[in-house]
Amino acid sequence: MSTQDTKVLLINDIAGYGKVALSAMLPILSYKGFNLYNLPTAIVSNTLNYEKFRIEDTTEYIEETLRIWKELNFSFDVISTGFIFTKKQMEIISKFCEEQSKKGVFIFNDPIMADNGELYSGISPDTVDYMKNIISVSDVTMPNYTESCLLTRTKYKEGISTEEINSIINKIRELGAKSVIITSIPSVETKMVAGFDSKINEYFYLPYEEIPTYFPGTGDIFSSVIISETLEGKSLKSATEKAMKIVKEIVFVNKDQEDKKKGIHIEKYLNLFD
Repeated sequence: MSTQDTKVLLINDIAGYGKVALSAMLPILSYKGFNLYNLPTAIVSNTLNYEKFRIEDTTEYIEETLRIWKELNFSFDVISTGFIFTKKQMEIISKFCEEQSKKGVFIFNDPIMADNGELYSGISPDTVDYMKNIISVSDVTMPNYTESCLLTRTKYKEGISTEEINSIINKIRELGAKSVIITSIPSVETKMVAGFDSKINEYFYLPYEEIPTYFPGTGDIFSSVIISETLEGKSLKSATEKAMKIVKEIVFVNKDQEDKKKGIHIEKYLNLFD
């Protein structure tokens, strides 16, 4: 199936100000030629990194939209889930993903909820348990290290060993995920991205040098590359290597940007995704 024929549904929030979630993913995957659809889980005034923000709950909209889509017999080849705002949303979306998975739809999941050892602002601790429902039907799940610790009830610590990384990956697989990518791992010697590719039954470990700055939305850029590359037939390790390379390059050239809270103007760098 060509990218133009691959129908990809993105389930994530959308920010009015800032290049995160749908605002970051849609330009990338559109540039790559996928047939895109979206289901906003929340309408956010601006990225949550600012001191003030407004989040509009779209739970009723999601429920009604999925009902209408079912009546109209709409279908998708791929679903990618990200930020999910409420328990009810999680129940609706996880049920939908479970139904679609049984029909052969490929499920990507980025369990957006925490980083640097803490839940994001506005995220309930209950979200961790709710997220496990979607992970249970995911073909590829992509938590960062903090999220993977929360999901597996593992103590967050610096200097984690390869054996400990494998243990966390295996616990996530026990939740039902087939393939796993864990980002931002503070391993013994350096930062690392590690994963398990279920297609070839192999673990992989990819160290990187951290650029000392932070932009929201880099995880959405990363997951967009993973989606694009794997759907084009690349191995999970190869897709991860390309995602790491692109994110590093984009962050480096923008490291002196004055307002980092709004994320990165991704449309300027779409040629990097070729």
